[in-house]
Amino acid sequence: MQPQLIIFDCDGVLVDSEIIAARVEAAMISEAGFAITPEEMMERYSGLTTKDILFRIEAESQVPFQASLLDRMKETLDRKLASDVRAIDGAAAAVAAVQGPYCICSNSALSRIEAMLTRTRMLPLFEGRIFSARDTPSQRTKPAPDVFLHAAQAMSKDPAATFVIEDSVHGVMGAKAAGMRVIGFTGASHSYPGHADRLTEAGAETVINRWVDFTATVAALSEWSEAV
Repeated sequence: MQPQLIIFDCDGVLVDSEIIAARVEAAMISEAGFAITPEEMMERYSGLTTKDILFRIEAESQVPFQASLLDRMKETLDRKLASDVRAIDGAAAAVAAVQGPYCICSNSALSRIEAMLTRTRMLPLFEGRIFSARDTPSQRTKPAPDVFLHAAQAMSKDPAATFVIEDSVHGVMGAKAAGMRVIGFTGASHSYPGHADRLTEAGAETVINRWVDFTATVAALSEWSEAV
């Protein structure tokens, strides 16, 4: 059975933004008193909001951050992403080839998503189909399932008949908690050794690292669901 809805994550799936975020956040967090590398940021915190990252690091390290750090990080990152982010090779073509309803579900703010899609010339593909976790009734971000369920409800689709493509463990966990099927993606610059294994362990049914494989993967998983 073909999916009723396909949901794309944005950061690290459509746009190569996670590497930029990791570098900016690692530099500013290290300067604030907790030494961390971009590689550690990508492996441990990819998919989380900047606010959640700071909260987790504070709790784990007992290093207090100034209240202004969050705002400064957001401003710096928004500026850097708007000027430097690039589309992941093949993403636009893969989206354009989708037969049926699709949308974006992201932890990023709507303004940031739109800025990145504008920069990468993909906004026309997604206008009216963008769901930010921050704009849901609960405002709970991934790994909570809320944004996925909100999108399915808004588009009148069955979560169980929805496929999600995600690059982060937190995103995979949220989609699985929503009762959706998940394809992992490791084709962005922030991918790390063991990335695919971690996505699979979190619940992804399969993992791809090239967009050219996406259509065939969806078709294969659809056939598999009919056979079981």
